[in-house]
Amino acid sequence: MQLPSTWAIPDQIRDRFGQKSAGKQRAMVADGHLLLVLHQAPQPGNRQREAVFFWRQPDGRWQASQTGVGFKLLIQQIKAYNLAEENLTQQYFQAKTSKDYFQILENLAPLQLATQNLHSTLQSAREAIPTDRDLIDFRDEAYDIERTLNLLYQNTKAALDFAMAKKSEEQTKLSLESVRSAHRLNLLAAIFFPLTAISCVFGMNLPSGLETQSPTLFWMVFISGIFLGLIVRNWVVTGKLSRQNYDPKTIQKR
Repeated sequence: MQLPSTWAIPDQIRDRFGQKSAGKQRAMVADGHLLLVLHQAPQPGNRQREAVFFWRQPDGRWQASQTGVGFKLLIQQIKAYNLAEENLTQQYFQAKTSKDYFQILENLAPLQLATQNLHSTLQSAREAIPTDRDLIDFRDEAYDIERTLNLLYQNTKAALDFAMAKKSEEQTKLSLESVRSAHRLNLLAAIFFPLTAISCVFGMNLPSGLETQSPTLFWMVFISGIFLGLIVRNWVVTGKLSRQNYDPKTIQKR
């Protein structure tokens, strides 16, 4: 949008504009004339910034580059930022997942930056024309919106970090539970593996000379298999094999 050619603005102000765009939000003063270059409140997903010009004449009258009464359009311009902030605040209270908080932060960033520039522009205008109390009110309202957005950003960022930390903690608990379950299965396998191996050997249909032996031999083999299983269990738990692991006195103390 270009500056309206019908406005009787001093050349000192007109010469500060380029040929491609209106540029950033700013306030320009010359010979009692005040020109505000403001941007429309950013909309989600829209990277384009539409500029709006507000001209304050030396006698205090306002005109806008849009159709309508200049002073009322300036009020609506600031209220649009306030409405955008209220919508994001409502989304924050309704957010439940990390995706919701991330979406809020994504929409909040351009609005937060635009509001900071809006507040800075109105502060410069207030300093240039200190007698206009309406500019003071506009400046204060922009500051309130900026402050609310800063608090909203901090709260949303903290909520996102908490949601991610909580999710990570839940995943860690599930991983630890899986490790404990696998460890218990390993212990069971370690205890019964020697007994299973011995059973397989003696269960083979080959003559071994032990078929007619006393049942006592069976129980000796069974107890030996359990004993070997305990040794393997200790090796699984500690990763070491030492005399203390399979010393009968040590096992009795356990």
